[in-house]
Amino acid sequence: MRLLDRLPKVRGTYAEQASMARHTWFGVGGPADVIFSPADASDLGTFLAACPADVPLLAVGAGSNLLVRDGGVAGVVIRLTDSLTSISHEGSIVTAQSGALDIEVARYAAKASLAGLEFLIGIPGSIGGGLRMNAGAYGGEFKDIVITAHGFDRQGNAITTTPTDLKMAYRHTDTPADWIFTSATLQATPGDTSEIKARMKEIIASRGEAQPRGVRTGGSTFANPEGGKAWQEIDRVGCRGLSVGGARVSEKHCNFLINLGDATASDIETLGEIVRARVAASGGPDLRWEIRRVGRPDGIKGVTP
Repeated sequence: MRLLDRLPKVRGTYAEQASMARHTWFGVGGPADVIFSPADASDLGTFLAACPADVPLLAVGAGSNLLVRDGGVAGVVIRLTDSLTSISHEGSIVTAQSGALDIEVARYAAKASLAGLEFLIGIPGSIGGGLRMNAGAYGGEFKDIVITAHGFDRQGNAITTTPTDLKMAYRHTDTPADWIFTSATLQATPGDTSEIKARMKEIIASRGEAQPRGVRTGGSTFANPEGGKAWQEIDRVGCRGLSVGGARVSEKHCNFLINLGDATASDIETLGEIVRARVAASGGPDLRWEIRRVGRPDGIKGVTP
């Protein structure tokens, strides 16, 4: 029986054997068995409540911090950025759905003369992904601004949680793997629009100077080790510019891996593992992947340092 025949009726759309490469910033990865784009949060809840328990589910947002393996993704990929993108505010409280891009939330807040969310302009992802990993940049983190997060568990039960409940820490939360966020309320403060926009321009300029642009990448590859910087460890062991197939360690910022145009997911993951192995072999820290790797294992290449 086709997987599609086992899935509940929805108001959104299903797509079978849909390429995931077009849904990630790396531009690599095999197909998903099914991609589901819910019509709205209610449609998502209905789907979850009726979806067979043995069907694997994976929620994705902007795909900026995601590496989909070449074997593709089993089960259903739930695309949140197709419809769950609304942003609103009441007073200094901003409500953003999980598929809303961080940069759009920052821009919305600026137009509303609300400060405190400027750092979101420097995070190339969506609100849902930021909640799950406590994303941060330029002096701010999600735990600093989130009041409550809302969503569903695997059975379609509504959930509401807080940063304290999630034990948000540096690039980490204790979010259960089967929770799917649908929205968050964010704390901002009244501010001066010109000052807010000026700060955002500073962040954009700083990012452009320090990070590779105009290339396919997944953002920061590894979380910074305690008391140090991942890029410094990578540079120290001579991995700047290192290549595997069509993947390369960025020469501009060596905590970024780049798809030169013909990389496979295996090339990228193999390169990352080689970097980790070289750093560890030199007595450095065990670098932790910040990029989320998903999909069917297809056997990455050797990782001898």
